Amino acid sequence: MNIGILLVAVIGGAVGIAATLYLTVSFPAVLIWKVYRKVAKGIPLTE
Repeated sequence: MNIGILLVAVIGGAVGIAATLYLTVSFPAVLIWKVYRKVAKGIPLTE
């Protein structure tokens, strides 16, 4: 197999995994933060 294609595949896979991990961590964190602000400070969820 060509080394260039293999390198592109590995880099692309790593970027895909990093993006997936970021979304799985950040989305629940934002929701928890919004609920915390709603309870603690009375700030609306949409603000």
